[in-house]
Amino acid sequence: MDLNSASTIVLQVLTQATSQDTAVLKPAEEQLKQWETHPGFYSVLLNIFTNHTLDVNVRWLAVLYFKNGIDRYWRRVAPHALSEEEKTTLRAGLITNFNEPVNQIATQISVLIAKVARVDCPRQWPELIPTLLESVKVQDDLRQHRALLTFYHVTKTLASKRLAADRKLFYDLASGIYSFACSLWNHQTDMFLQQVCTGDEAAATNSLERTLLSLKVLRKLTVHGFVEPHWSVEVMGFLHAVFERLKQFLECSRNIRTENVCRDRLEKTIILFTKVLLDFLDQHPFSFTSLIQRSLEFAVSYVFTEAGEGIVFERFIVQCMNLIKMIVKNYAYKPSKNIEDSSPETLEAHKIKTAFFTYPTLMEICRRLVTHYFLLTKEELTMWEEDPESFTAEETGGDSWKYSLRPCTEVLFIDIFHEYNQTLTPVLLEMVHSLQGPTNMEDASAILIKDAVYNAVGLAAYELFDSVDFDQWFKNQLLAELQVSHNRYKPIRRRVIWLIGQWISVKFKSDLRPLLYEAIHNLLQDQDLVSHIHLQSVLLFLNGCLPVDDFEFRTDQFLPYLESMFTLLFQLLQEVTQCDTKMHVLHVLSCVIERVNMQIRPYVECLVQYLPLLWKQSEEHNMLRCAILTTLIHLVQGLGADSKNLYPFLLPVIQLSTDVSQPPHVYLLEDGLELWLVTLENSPCLTPELLRIFQNMSALLELSSENLKNCFKIINAYIFLSSSEFLQMYGSDLCRSFCELLKDITTEGQVQVLKVVVENVLKVNPVLGPQMFQPFLPLIFRGIIDGERYPVVMSTYLGIMGRVLLQNTSFFSLLLSQMACEWGQELDQILGNMIEMWVDRVDNITQPERRKLSALALLSLLPSLNSVIQDKFCGIINISVEGLHDVMTEDPETGTYKDCMLMSHFEELKVTEDEEPPTEQDKRKKMLALKDPVHTVSLQQFIYEKLKAQQELLGEQGFQALMETVDTEIVAQLQEFLQGF
Repeated sequence: MDLNSASTIVLQVLTQATSQDTAVLKPAEEQLKQWETHPGFYSVLLNIFTNHTLDVNVRWLAVLYFKNGIDRYWRRVAPHALSEEEKTTLRAGLITNFNEPVNQIATQISVLIAKVARVDCPRQWPELIPTLLESVKVQDDLRQHRALLTFYHVTKTLASKRLAADRKLFYDLASGIYSFACSLWNHQTDMFLQQVCTGDEAAATNSLERTLLSLKVLRKLTVHGFVEPHWSVEVMGFLHAVFERLKQFLECSRNIRTENVCRDRLEKTIILFTKVLLDFLDQHPFSFTSLIQRSLEFAVSYVFTEAGEGIVFERFIVQCMNLIKMIVKNYAYKPSKNIEDSSPETLEAHKIKTAFFTYPTLMEICRRLVTHYFLLTKEELTMWEEDPESFTAEETGGDSWKYSLRPCTEVLFIDIFHEYNQTLTPVLLEMVHSLQGPTNMEDASAILIKDAVYNAVGLAAYELFDSVDFDQWFKNQLLAELQVSHNRYKPIRRRVIWLIGQWISVKFKSDLRPLLYEAIHNLLQDQDLVSHIHLQSVLLFLNGCLPVDDFEFRTDQFLPYLESMFTLLFQLLQEVTQCDTKMHVLHVLSCVIERVNMQIRPYVECLVQYLPLLWKQSEEHNMLRCAILTTLIHLVQGLGADSKNLYPFLLPVIQLSTDVSQPPHVYLLEDGLELWLVTLENSPCLTPELLRIFQNMSALLELSSENLKNCFKIINAYIFLSSSEFLQMYGSDLCRSFCELLKDITTEGQVQVLKVVVENVLKVNPVLGPQMFQPFLPLIFRGIIDGERYPVVMSTYLGIMGRVLLQNTSFFSLLLSQMACEWGQELDQILGNMIEMWVDRVDNITQPERRKLSALALLSLLPSLNSVIQDKFCGIINISVEGLHDVMTEDPETGTYKDCMLMSHFEELKVTEDEEPPTEQDKRKKMLALKDPVHTVSLQQFIYEKLKAQQELLGEQGFQALMETVDTEIVAQLQEFLQGF
């Protein structure tokens, strides 16, 4: 590509690519895409984006195309890679001038230089770093800033490389330039501080920007540039200097009070100082040991004493608390239980920590956290009044909440209390005791202090297990506080209900639960639920009262409140407006339904009628739809066969959630599959609409995702529900899907596929099943003959072949003939090889049902005059006797044996309170078992009848000769089992 002639053409096309008219834009983009692999194209782009006289949008686009080209074509092994000659020219051109006037373009140029450096520096681009170092020394502010910006991005990129050789190169680079980077940072910092003192805010803002960039460079070099940084005097000198600089910058913040660019940059720089310390502690905990004392003194001073008043801001407090927390929790600083097993570095760090965290220090931190940082602020109280749903959403983990001060203080409190619980437990208990008795409603600060102390007791619940008699506290004080109706007391009512939720899984007698249910019931009846404390009551339900793993929950205690609570929760679901709140309430309703199961049936009509409307309203809110799916899952399980009345709403929901061509499936698929499964399990019959949904399955099987197991369960459920109708419509498609799956699936996956055939299709429909899945059977037959090496797969193969042999003899004969024809062998030879391998590998079968099935299947070959079968008679008897050992139990009174797998009649399953009631599918499985030879044919009787028939066929002498081929011990065991016949 000739640069002079090409530049004009490329410039014109780039200009067209910035057009808002798609008719102009699309052809331009296509042309640029074609040029991506043309030699010289990137040289033209370089000329364009470095020409400051051209349109900014065109230059911006040229930079982006250049940057994307680096990703695709810069590496030598890439298809259509750039030539070494062009890359040499481009590298030189990129660092000729650092004078880009547009900030956004300057940033992109810095990033693309860093991308090239990641591949080429230092071997193919040794001049990059020296050029950057020289450029940051120039007096021109713009050039210095642009060079420093590029220096930062290059350092950041090189620091991120993780291969050992790359790490070694970065260590060499860091040691070579660290001194210069420190000097540069100190110079820029001193200049900024001087300009702040003289009141030159514009100059100070420019200097602060360069200070920030040089500090970013030092952060990367310090954290990632040294294996053992504590041996570097310069590194440790810089880290100690960070504390002094932090103090200077914090003092500067007094002089820059107004919100402006300089103030914003100043706070970012202060935060960056703390990130240097946090990153260094994270990467080099032992090198940080000499900084522990100073870090703790600094952080505690600014956060927990008057030293920080009027200076600190929220993000800085968060960072300081994180620093304290990381030191307190750091595993490297915790000695082993056996002190002799601890390293000297660990013991030294622990010694410093212990010396710092004295009783007075811990007491002051604890008190300050609780009585200062835990207090609800005026802003929070106002938000609660004006928008209670948003307030609750923030408190329970909204995005902004994650990064705010409150959760950080709570986490720090938990960590410190856990580490020093013996010291801090008396301190917290003293605070609790000081708050006993009634609270003055006019004293707002006293109410907020009580709220904060109760918060602390809830957070430290596990640590206070042996120190607090929570049951007595609940009965004597907390229950009464829940009943105080004064408007100013609502923070306490909210906190008490949360506090009980924290303790209920730690220490709360089940006998007290009715009192708690009564209290919650009263709260839910509040006329002004949304603006008071209903949401905390909901969260208590969710987190405490009704968890699935709550072994102390007793349904009989909750039933008296079920109707009214369910009604009140449903009203609440209708009243709240935010998606997060509706999700919380739905989760609680789901929890209630799950715990009481069928006993929910009389009360769900209102919810059933409301959910379609809520589903429609939540079209743009997939997470709320996930909550609706979860509720429907529990609703279907609770309604059982009556869930068929939900089908007009339920089936379209399943259809949408499991259709991979619909965008929402990304969020809804997992819950949608579970809903599909429980719907089938509880369906009394197969409807045309339910059958039609299975059209979604083919695409789901192609995904081969983690949802495959649920897909197999759904297929099984259809087979149990109506095998003939299902297989006639989808059998051939399903067989094709399975054949494709078996080509690219794990051994476990193969077993899952085959189990659908062996345990369900052939078991449920032994006539139609083999026909539908005929393509599988030769594969399985070969697997048996070849001695499949995976025991679990071999076991499944033998189970499938056992079903065919026992329940569809004519199809087995056809299969045998087909295999003989394909292999060009005698039919008897193949049959003999199969029986021999079956006998040899029968121990691969571990399930008693399959072992009995194998015995029944091989015995079904008798009586026979076939010489091959008679030749394998010994093996067949061995398997049969092993099967008898597996299934026969001795009656201790009569001394006779009975087949324990026999089922004689169908009984309605009796269910205890702790057990889930049987689903419709459970009943279908029970009915199916009554038709299964494994459960209807006595193995003892079957052996006797087959041996008797063989004896009659051969005559006494011939039969005795056959029996003599069996080991005498096996014969003796057989005779013992057959006593009485």
